[in-house]
Amino acid sequence: MPPPGAGTHDTQAGPPRPESLTRIMLRPLASSLPLGVFAFGTGSVLLSAQQLHWVPLAQTVPLTLLILVFVVPLELLAGTLAFFARDGGAACALCVLGATWAGTSLVTLLGAPGQRSPALAVFVLVITPLMLVLFVAALPGKPLFGVLLLIGAGRFALTGAYEAGGGPVLGTTAGWFGVFLSAFALYGGFALLLEDTAQRTVLPLGRRGRARTSLQGDLGHQLEQAEREAGVRRQL
Repeated sequence: MPPPGAGTHDTQAGPPRPESLTRIMLRPLASSLPLGVFAFGTGSVLLSAQQLHWVPLAQTVPLTLLILVFVVPLELLAGTLAFFARDGGAACALCVLGATWAGTSLVTLLGAPGQRSPALAVFVLVITPLMLVLFVAALPGKPLFGVLLLIGAGRFALTGAYEAGGGPVLGTTAGWFGVFLSAFALYGGFALLLEDTAQRTVLPLGRRGRARTSLQGDLGHQLEQAEREAGVRRQL
């Protein structure tokens, strides 16, 4: 005979909880952040070459085409892959940068070389506060990426003021902002690339919070809030 209580355990326990029946499948992806940062720096130095008159005015169109065919696709690719890697903040910033480079390039191509554009001024001045918002969002976890966005916001503000009719000193200052941004992006992209290759921080990046535990924590840290992330929860 079965022991007393046999056959009643399952009834008392009730149906299994959804958590015990659910499996979340993730596809490992390499970090796209180095690609986006390198592309941002490259586009910035190309624009600085135009603003600081390092190349003849007649070379404006070739420079703009280089931004359109090199920088824009890489920024948008990096942003798209960041969405797949579940980093919504970096993905949003990279896609915004890619679209900004695309819009700026097309307006420049359609205008006369060296001619100022009030429409472009409005566009980049509207992008400036958006960049500041992205900076604030990135600062708690990725300060280096946040500072890069802050420098970019300053550069966009100066460019917008110059395109709106400001003095030549604004264009020159924006160009040197771009040079500094490019150097900073070169360091940041290199540090991120080393980090992704070694799976640990090699050069200082200032990671904090979840950005730090994503590298230094165990698997439990990575999965403790997976059920609340976009793509897993039912609504965005």
